[in-house]
Amino acid sequence: MQTATTPVPPRDTSWLVARGLIPDHGPRRVLAVATFVNMLGSGIFMATAVLFFTRSVGLPLAQVALGMGIAALVGMLAGVPVGHLADRRGPREIYLLTLVTRAATMAALAFVHTFWPFVVLVCLTQLAHSAGGASRGPLVRGFGGANLGQYRAYLRSIANLAGCCGALAAGAAVQLDTRAAYLALVVGNAVSFVACAAIITRLPSLPPVPAPQLTGRWIALKDRPFLTVTVLDAILGIQGQVLVFALPVWIISETDAPRWFVGVAVLVNTALVATLQVRASRGVDTSSAAGRAMRRSGLAFLIGMALIATTSAMPGWVAVTVLTLGVASHTVGELWHAAGSLELQFRLAPAHAQGQYMGISGLGTGLANVAAPSLLGLLCIAWGAPGWLLMGGIFVAVGLAAPAVVRWGERTRPDSADAV
Repeated sequence: MQTATTPVPPRDTSWLVARGLIPDHGPRRVLAVATFVNMLGSGIFMATAVLFFTRSVGLPLAQVALGMGIAALVGMLAGVPVGHLADRRGPREIYLLTLVTRAATMAALAFVHTFWPFVVLVCLTQLAHSAGGASRGPLVRGFGGANLGQYRAYLRSIANLAGCCGALAAGAAVQLDTRAAYLALVVGNAVSFVACAAIITRLPSLPPVPAPQLTGRWIALKDRPFLTVTVLDAILGIQGQVLVFALPVWIISETDAPRWFVGVAVLVNTALVATLQVRASRGVDTSSAAGRAMRRSGLAFLIGMALIATTSAMPGWVAVTVLTLGVASHTVGELWHAAGSLELQFRLAPAHAQGQYMGISGLGTGLANVAAPSLLGLLCIAWGAPGWLLMGGIFVAVGLAAPAVVRWGERTRPDSADAV
């Protein structure tokens, strides 16, 4: 109980806090600012990474693709062991280490001129990225507060906003198309990791959650229901490549829509995610609600992909209208999928092994990102409209299976599945 001599912490009553645009003072705001800074730098670099390596470093496109593919595969190896380390040693300290590593490896890319140093550095960067995601999860859980689902949705919204701002800033470098401009993006991304680390130091250290007696070390790898949920989530996660990989190729090669609509489609998607993710996550605060959200997402993906599939024979502006509706429907599916996925990642994971379980989820996401270009290229591009419908059907089937698998996961939790 507070006494007359106990200082009452000041509460931020600004309009931004009242509207939910920024969290109140404390760890939640620190994490939000760190997320924005991190994703701003990443957005700047990710939008131009291939151009930097091909036009500035001078590597052939085939070598860049090979090196980045190797890095994606190697990076998936770090999540589970580093997540376990974060569970046992404290997530803040491990997350800081990953940020410093990413800053160093990113800065070192400025001095790369040949293939193998490029491969080594992008592998180290991807390892640190995967490890950072696994160690950040316990921080979000530890500081997220009572409305953890809404806070995670808020973090995803500002991450999308930051990534969009970074991509827009990168456009200036692409327009200049000089080595100095591309180097500025690399250095800027490295600086963003340093700035993010400096912000994270303002968080208090989270002590590890004691593991129950007789608990095995690698419990996530033995949790069959959670592994099954991860597989379903990874298949639905292929949708993340639809708008950035399959749709641009489809628009340019198969429709009469203007080419500039490629950028508009990404902008529509980003704007909807940034503004609607928190609202879409309301009510998705139990395992069963998360399973239903994933089921709805599959249906929304099918509608969006069916609309896109019909545009190959349409006049230009009609195609633009239908494509916009398709992108909007797909984005609604993305909002529901993200809400359900994030809830299950935290809900089905025991508190003492949050990092380890986040590592498993990251492994599934990484495998989906590796498989997505080939699968979408075969179905949506090579097969055309039937392939779009088949991919949508796969999403529906996975979504329909999700609630039953989630119920299996609930039954196998050692305590109440809906206890955070």
